[in-house]
Amino acid sequence: MGKVIINEIQEIGPLKVIQLFFPVSNFKAVVVVDNVALGPSIGGVRVSHDVTVEEVKRLARTMTMKNSIAGLPHGGGKAGIIADPKDPEKEHYFRLFAQAIKELYEYIPGPDMGSNEKCMAWMHDEIGRAVGLPEEIGGLPLDKLGATGFGLSECAEVACQYANVEIKGTKVAIQGFGSVGKAAAKFLSEKGAIIIAASDTKGSICNPDGIEVKELIDVKEDTGSVINYKKGAAKKCEELFLTPCDILIPAATPDVINKGNVNGIKAKLILQGANIPATREAEEILHKKGILSIPDFIANAGGVIMAAMEYAKKAEKEAFNAISERIKKNTKLILEKSFKENILPRPAAEAISKKRVLSAMSYKRIF
Repeated sequence: MGKVIINEIQEIGPLKVIQLFFPVSNFKAVVVVDNVALGPSIGGVRVSHDVTVEEVKRLARTMTMKNSIAGLPHGGGKAGIIADPKDPEKEHYFRLFAQAIKELYEYIPGPDMGSNEKCMAWMHDEIGRAVGLPEEIGGLPLDKLGATGFGLSECAEVACQYANVEIKGTKVAIQGFGSVGKAAAKFLSEKGAIIIAASDTKGSICNPDGIEVKELIDVKEDTGSVINYKKGAAKKCEELFLTPCDILIPAATPDVINKGNVNGIKAKLILQGANIPATREAEEILHKKGILSIPDFIANAGGVIMAAMEYAKKAEKEAFNAISERIKKNTKLILEKSFKENILPRPAAEAISKKRVLSAMSYKRIF
């Protein structure tokens, strides 16, 4: 009776898919709790006009994989608020959303695209449950500390060895120069990498000789876009993917690497800084081209590892140590399996991650 049957893609979830409607305030939301066998689910709240139920389901599954392989006592979940992330009434709809999920104890919200530690503080104030909080109220602010970007830089140290790339002097292009992209640029440049291109929603900037990271961050924060950086050539957003580079980091929205642009990618290594930034078809093409692509739930796990450390009341130093140790270990683990079995890194990682989830599920009552 206690044995888990493996027979289809839904073998581990989703456990709950909840759609929320707020007609008076004119916004909608969706919450997906994918799996809680390892513990309460944890995952960010994404705010966008375009977020869909299917996207949130895919993101929640990514969180299940991410939390499992990182050895965290959490399952995977995700939420999407269908609204304008720049709406001046943002606090109002976050507080309403928090009240709506007050008794959904299986889900612990965190920051994501369109939300930040301030949003988590509002939710925590309402229901006493959120991670990625401001440091003033005992949190480890993921964006401010650059947890995900730091994890990407640690992943790069290991992955570069398998892609025959030397991290010092390696040329990096970053799609999506937001909180993750900026932190990745900072930590990678500290390891000797050279940032040669970056993009945001308004365009991209490229300088093959290198971009001064601090100056680019200042320009982005002062003017709202990287295209205002004066020491490079401004181009269209999508042209970033055509940039000759050693490392490409997609750090924004889903499915940006797809069959329409994958053949133009000239990188040797892709670190998936965003969740689900490449389609399965694109990953297969990359593999055939000899381009190593590290899956999202391995490469960008730094944020959720720090969030879990915060939830467990751990200190900042301990959180950074955990990010470094776990991401380096898992990158090596999945790449060794990938190379040994001649399979893509994603199925190699999924096999390891699913094994832990299914093992935990076998101890649960199913009747």
